[in-house]
Amino acid sequence: MKCLLGPFNEILPLDGLAMKGPLQDHQLKIIPNGALVLEEGKIVEIGDFDALRNQYAGIQVQEIEKKSVLIPGFIDCHTHLVFSGSRADEFALRHLGKEYLEINQSGGGIWSTVQKTRSQDEEGLLKELLVRIEKHVREGVTTIEIKSGYGLDVENELKILRTIEKASKRVSVDLVPTCLAAHTQPRDFTGSKKEYLQFLQKSLLPIVWQEKLASRVDIFIDQGGFSPEEALLYLTQANFMGFSITIHADQFKPGGSHIGFGLEAISIDHLEAMTERDITFLARSGCVGVVLPGASIGLGMPFAPARKILDQGACMAIASDWNPGSAPMGNLLIEASVLWAYEKLSTAEVLAGLTFRAAHALGFSDRGILAPGYLADMQAFPCSSYQEILYHQGTLNPYQVWKRGVAQV
Repeated sequence: MKCLLGPFNEILPLDGLAMKGPLQDHQLKIIPNGALVLEEGKIVEIGDFDALRNQYAGIQVQEIEKKSVLIPGFIDCHTHLVFSGSRADEFALRHLGKEYLEINQSGGGIWSTVQKTRSQDEEGLLKELLVRIEKHVREGVTTIEIKSGYGLDVENELKILRTIEKASKRVSVDLVPTCLAAHTQPRDFTGSKKEYLQFLQKSLLPIVWQEKLASRVDIFIDQGGFSPEEALLYLTQANFMGFSITIHADQFKPGGSHIGFGLEAISIDHLEAMTERDITFLARSGCVGVVLPGASIGLGMPFAPARKILDQGACMAIASDWNPGSAPMGNLLIEASVLWAYEKLSTAEVLAGLTFRAAHALGFSDRGILAPGYLADMQAFPCSSYQEILYHQGTLNPYQVWKRGVAQV
């Protein structure tokens, strides 16, 4: 059954914008007094409220009575939401001079979260995950990528991926699972890093594929993770099995992103240490560069060179990296607003990076834009101009979020 939703002071559909390169705010289409006709979770038509009400006389009307700006729902294309425990003590240590990698090497860091996550049962992990998903939805996120990577053995990696699968049946938003068993080598694995990756190839990935727990594989290429050479062998085999590829690269030192270019990875994420040369390769490739300002805030390190990435003509998305070690805030809009200020981005570039460009990083072409045929994944902010959204630096939250046309909060 069709329904008419509106009027909104402004609708910012974000359609007609380029997938790659810089964007200017004057390129944004703004529909004043806007409305949408919805049917079965999708947008049928978008335009002026009064004109659509006359055109679709007799259909159900859901009137919006407060001032509001409607934009597409956010898509968080890089998170680590399944974990247990806190690492607040490590934040205190870092402020006393300890380095993140130093803490990892001494038995803290990722390994600390692995131990806590292994000790939590599936039901406990599910409860914690659902709380985090609910928070994300309240803040306008309607599609969430979620990685494993805090299990680091067959039993616990499967436990994490099955937790994501269970959660997907309990929530209306879309969850996209990614197998990140190659997060780091676990301290209780006695072989080499190469042998650990071979173990994953033989013992874990076939089960993940057979049970359809994930169709994406990720690996951390950097200090504390795996070398480009080790990653290349692992990812080549995963790709041969049918998995699409995404990678963590260039967070602490450059050198990992070129593996993604060669394998035609769907995305290369982090990029804080990316060189000018690699930015050029990124722009020439079909990869999406996913920047993670939450990790820079959490670690007190420079942001990824977002301005240069866009100016060189690359496709750039923005994600939260929500995790317990380096990005515990988990507020995508605050993080993007800080990046907006420090990297001198346009509002159009930030909103594109949170919506249709982030959708592209996950292989979706049915969301991130408000246009006929697209999913009615949307959020309304209590303001009269789209410029207010980033101006308030993440403290202005949507008052209503819709997933496939159904109100969530």
